[in-house]
Amino acid sequence: MRIAIAQLDYTVGAFDGNLEKMRDAVARAGERGADLVVFSELATVGYPPRDLLDRDDFVRANLEQLERVAALSDGGPAIVTGYVERNPAPAGKPLFNGAALCVGGRVAGRYVKCLLPTYDVFDEARHFEPGGEVEPLVLDGLKLGVTVCEDAWNDPDFWPRRLYRRDPVGELVGAGAQLLVNVSASPFSVGKGGLRREMLSAEAAKHRRWMVVANQVGGNDELVFDGHSLVLDPTGTVVARARDFAEDLLVHEIPDGALRQRSCAAGEPGHLRPVSRGPVEEAWRALVLGLRDYTAKCGFRRVVLGLSGGIDSALTAVIAAEALGPENVLGVAMPTRYSSASSLTDAEALARNLGIGYRVIPIDGIFQSYLDTMAEHFEGREPDVTEENIQARVRGNVLMALSNKFGMLLLSTGNKSELAVGYCTLYGDMSGGLAVISDVPKTMVWKMARWLNREREVIPETIITKPPSAELRPGQTDQDSLPPYDVLDRILELYVERNASLREMVEEGLDEGVVREVIRLIDRNEYKRRQAAPGLRITTKAFGVGRRYPIAADYGALHR
Repeated sequence: MRIAIAQLDYTVGAFDGNLEKMRDAVARAGERGADLVVFSELATVGYPPRDLLDRDDFVRANLEQLERVAALSDGGPAIVTGYVERNPAPAGKPLFNGAALCVGGRVAGRYVKCLLPTYDVFDEARHFEPGGEVEPLVLDGLKLGVTVCEDAWNDPDFWPRRLYRRDPVGELVGAGAQLLVNVSASPFSVGKGGLRREMLSAEAAKHRRWMVVANQVGGNDELVFDGHSLVLDPTGTVVARARDFAEDLLVHEIPDGALRQRSCAAGEPGHLRPVSRGPVEEAWRALVLGLRDYTAKCGFRRVVLGLSGGIDSALTAVIAAEALGPENVLGVAMPTRYSSASSLTDAEALARNLGIGYRVIPIDGIFQSYLDTMAEHFEGREPDVTEENIQARVRGNVLMALSNKFGMLLLSTGNKSELAVGYCTLYGDMSGGLAVISDVPKTMVWKMARWLNREREVIPETIITKPPSAELRPGQTDQDSLPPYDVLDRILELYVERNASLREMVEEGLDEGVVREVIRLIDRNEYKRRQAAPGLRITTKAFGVGRRYPIAADYGALHR
């Protein structure tokens, strides 16, 4: 059997555009002699559709889309695709997360997802009812063990703690499945591609079955999907692999005898597309894809951002130039009396290296007018962070004016370390439509900058080596207010991503006083993060859709 995995980048709700992609993939797979084309989870609507699933017209359009996809199998290869199914029962959630087998122009079999994740970025039980008993779908006498994403993530022999009492893959194998097919929309985080391969490899080897995994690719809001679709043989060896962070059509032939006779012989290597090497390259490619898709899917062609001469805005500019082309990026320097001369020369050098647009709009006059206007109201008060924030807010307003006037998406440039502790200004440097590096810790920002400069100087060396500073008062540096970034980022990893307690962090060798202050800042700045622009997720726990902490809460008892 020759199987094609159609790894596509869907726009949620773009039924006509998505169908054209699917039609093209089926045609190309047919030209290459494919017997079966496999699309990803909820391919009829794009993942995640979120509360669009509450709309009956959306669900109905999805079912019409399924019929159009099924029609593509008339005279061509069979198709397995994810879709949304109605739940006909009088009780329970109104929908199922399903997969359909399409043969000869019609839907020939259906499967319903059994395991519905509700952790991290997932909330599938909000809309979907879990499936009941499972049975293979039959194609030309071959029993397909079709599952949907999470169904394959509960192997009791792989995970130290299982989230569910069921193992749908094992149930399907017990029911006679000869070929395992998983349609997936598994979002990216650094290192997840390797974990996914390891887990699926163990699954295939345990059940001594061939396994085909079709994963979605592309950016939808904060989530980036890395693709990385796979074909594994019964020994768990990856014999074919699609690209990561790009659309792909992966075709691999499995010997018919190996399927029907349950042969455990290793498969012949097929197309092993190159994938990212290491966490820095993975993160870079995820950010580029996420920005490119977010911009295009929201209807923008061009972006604007502030260029401070610092490393965060520099990295954001490089990502934007790569994602959209330098001709579609405008960097704006906005100096005040506290800006160093080197900030302007560094920002200009970066813009020249990238070939992006560059403007200098001095804002000291606007800043002074604020000070003059508020002088009598601030009488008797010493200058403090208020005056610093006025500068940041003037810059935010200037950038938003450019965004409005020229129809450009404003990118905010703060990193995860700053956002975590509130080292950012509401309605100032937090202004924007997308926070590109808001899930990139500062230490990763430096690593990525060095990686980008591995062959030539993309980011000027002076930007990388200068002490980080907001330049909102004389002689200011970040370390006046924050611990060293390697210490801060270690605390963030433990507290935010691993949910470690204060005591556990101290046992890791971190200073108790520093830990207390950092977690106090993290806890008290939830109100800022709630008002931040959406940010691209690249770690296992990003601020935003996957982290739901209250604003009005007393966290003190946790840290005694």
